[in-house]
Amino acid sequence: MRVPSNDWENQYQLAGSPDRILLVGFKSEALKPLTGNTLAEVARMRGKDPIQTIMDLVLEDRSRIGTVYFMMDEQNVKKQIRQPWVSFGSDGASMAPEGVFLKSSTHPRAYGNFARLLSKYVREERVISLAEAVHRLSGLPATNLGLDHRGFIKQGMFADVVVFDPQTIADRATFEQPHQYSVGVKHVFVNGVQVLNDGEHTGSKPGRALWGPGKTN
Repeated sequence: MRVPSNDWENQYQLAGSPDRILLVGFKSEALKPLTGNTLAEVARMRGKDPIQTIMDLVLEDRSRIGTVYFMMDEQNVKKQIRQPWVSFGSDGASMAPEGVFLKSSTHPRAYGNFARLLSKYVREERVISLAEAVHRLSGLPATNLGLDHRGFIKQGMFADVVVFDPQTIADRATFEQPHQYSVGVKHVFVNGVQVLNDGEHTGSKPGRALWGPGKTN
């Protein structure tokens, strides 16, 4: 971790500083009070160097520990967004601002990834058009992943539809307070069944597991 190398992805080195590594997820109740602190802050609390602190925390928590690394460049993000072959997704877990989910923090992308694209990069900064953004949030990734009869609004499809207001859609989640839903989504239909009506869940659960062409029996 201390020595730069091209042989493995050294996130510690890539972050550049322990101040740019945020601790957001612990399994141990004893360690949960550290949630939301940077590695540098916890290292100072414990009077140890950051790498030793990492090793101690992993051993104490018996887990990988959820972290956020601040190492992206905004101009590079915009450059990638402009590429017509780039589709959009998120590896953020499905969360809710209630119950057990509040026992740990998370990355704001878990709540605001797609709304942020449509508000910041489409409406406010005009990096790409609204139509292009919608295609690369729906039809393009569905095609890339080989999801049959998904990603387009036309006869014979499964009717997965999101109705949003392009003037108000926006993310609200922040690194300090990530457990916040985005705004501006009015209605959602899954497999032709309405699951969100004027921003409120209908109680319907018509979703199903989707398998791409790589699945084998």
